[in-house]
Amino acid sequence: MVVISKTKIKFNSKRKTNPEVAETLSAALKNKGWLKIAKLIASPRRKYSEVNLSEINKLTTAGDTVIIVGKVLSSGDLTKKVRICSFNSSAKVVDKIKASKSELVSILDEIKKNPKGEGLKLIS
Repeated sequence: MVVISKTKIKFNSKRKTNPEVAETLSAALKNKGWLKIAKLIASPRRKYSEVNLSEINKLTTAGDTVIIVGKVLSSGDLTKKVRICSFNSSAKVVDKIKASKSELVSILDEIKKNPKGEGLKLIS
């Protein structure tokens, strides 16, 4: 893994054109527990991950909070109640997540709710 300084992350944040991503990156930099996520957000968008629901189901237990820097895709089913935090999701994902009584929120909302970044599981 390449080590990126906070200064480099701040420089990269100025290059982000999506206001949601720029605001999320700014909020992540203010909280030490979110620094690892900030490094991923500061990377180019082509390096963001796309994760299927089946993979989330496989890697989590009930009650987990999952961070996905990228997009959630609808392949597979979700059988556990988890909290999924991501930038984007396909249209079918919302219906499948509601059916499993899980929750889909933005990463920025999770930063505001959990500023210390405790109890998070990063899937990339």
